[in-house]
Amino acid sequence: MSELQTEENYEKLKECELFILDMDGTLYLGDDVFEGAVDFIHTLERTGKQYIYLTNNSSRAGADYIGRLRRLGFPCEKENVFTSGMATGLYLQQNHPGKKCCVVGTKAFRGELERYGAQIDDENAEVVVVGFDTELVYREIERAVHFLRKGAPFIAANPDWVCPMPHDEVLPDCGSICALLTASSGVEPFYIGKPNRNIVDVIAKERGIDNSRICCVGDRLYTDIAVAQNAETVSVLVLSGETDEKMVRETERKPSYVLSDVRAISAILEGRDA
Repeated sequence: MSELQTEENYEKLKECELFILDMDGTLYLGDDVFEGAVDFIHTLERTGKQYIYLTNNSSRAGADYIGRLRRLGFPCEKENVFTSGMATGLYLQQNHPGKKCCVVGTKAFRGELERYGAQIDDENAEVVVVGFDTELVYREIERAVHFLRKGAPFIAANPDWVCPMPHDEVLPDCGSICALLTASSGVEPFYIGKPNRNIVDVIAKERGIDNSRICCVGDRLYTDIAVAQNAETVSVLVLSGETDEKMVRETERKPSYVLSDVRAISAILEGRDA
């Protein structure tokens, strides 16, 4: 057994019925699709596995991802996509129905929240909701701090510090924006997306599949692997994105499996050498 992982063989991986897939750093970076990534999805289809593209990127709506994935060559239907923005909309619907929301987020994120019934009122808010805002302007930060200091709940879509980009570049993500808001207000956010297990539990319930038969695949220990561990699913860390072997050695909670990329998963499922 490798010192990087907890499982001695690939039986648990082969028995999984549903694969929940991270995208950035796992299947592609920016518009650069990793070699073998599209064929990996076809392998899942050939071997009778279900799959969902799950992203913590809350800057885009679910419909945006369908178009993007298809443009990059990946098979994708509406039922194959779930985002932290969609999960945030569901959370607001279930826990803060009818509450007015001050939103720090893109137009797409705002639209996603509204599709789940959220009432957006940036001037008379009862809840502050934050996403990965690639359209950020200072006025949004100012309003959010104002309401947080008055006691509004602080809901955030995802805890990622950065969004990986090609050529070893990154963008400040939702977690970094929230750190600014916390430093200014003293209020900590409640995160909805990975590593919160609820985002996996919702999918498991909808698909009727036990968590133990689900495999979460991703490149980040603190989101992709942590959500798998929190939700008690099988986990596969791929070394194609943010995490390297040194980082895995230093973490206390090891993934179920550590593989070079998603091509290795294809090989395992098809009975070839990983």
